[in-house]
Amino acid sequence: MSNYKAKKSNLKALLSKNNMNLQGLEKSTHIPLEQLNGYMSKKVMNLSTAMTISKELNCKIEDLYEWEKEKKA
Repeated sequence: MSNYKAKKSNLKALLSKNNMNLQGLEKSTHIPLEQLNGYMSKKVMNLSTAMTISKELNCKIEDLYEWEKEKKA
């Protein structure tokens, strides 16, 4: 079985696709803007947050990031 690592956030593209900005996502999810900004760059969401955001953006949790297989040592 392979392990996967979140490589890059797709949040910006998903917001655009849904004609939404971070302020709108903050208002609809009650997730602080500072936290959402972190998800746009390097910070990885926990499962509960990812579910909340994916439901709001009408996508699957795995759509929130580009993924890469972790290399086994």
